[in-house]
Amino acid sequence: MLSFELSRQLVCLAGKKRAKIRKTMRAVVQRVASASVEVEGRTVSAIGPGLLVLVGLHESDVDSDADYICRKVLNMRLFPNEKTGKTWDQNVIQRNYGVLLVSQFTLYGILKGNKPDFHVTMSPERAKPFYASLVDKFQKSYNSDAIKDGIFGAMMKVNLINDGPVTMQLDSSQPSRNTNDAVEEP
Repeated sequence: MLSFELSRQLVCLAGKKRAKIRKTMRAVVQRVASASVEVEGRTVSAIGPGLLVLVGLHESDVDSDADYICRKVLNMRLFPNEKTGKTWDQNVIQRNYGVLLVSQFTLYGILKGNKPDFHVTMSPERAKPFYASLVDKFQKSYNSDAIKDGIFGAMMKVNLINDGPVTMQLDSSQPSRNTNDAVEEP
């Protein structure tokens, strides 16, 4: 038998409308021993230890999405602390490591049958300046010399040596844990 309190909670949950989640910026963050980007056979960017961040821009992205991704990536505790022995204790800033940003519109690709469809990605005309402003946010929030990026719109070869491997997916519009903050569907 369900307790009275548990059954009351289930009734409350069943009566609530589902939170509407707006699709927004996506980042795939990989902890790396090193990473680099090549364009037409030459290396255009490289980092040693740090984070490789693949960035997908959605057509509905706004500046607050870029702020969120920048803040979260720079503060993700994905590195061990050798002094304390804690595994997930330090961020890229505390370790003075590099960040390599790579624009990747295919992160919002949708398979329709066997062919990918990219209709929800931000248009290249809007995405290029938006991505440049994201890179600028990272440079202003950390050591600008530690922030590297590929060439927007170019065919790139991304080389990396995973460390771990540790890979995290981050979406700027996460559902709120506080149900009072959730936007309800009509």
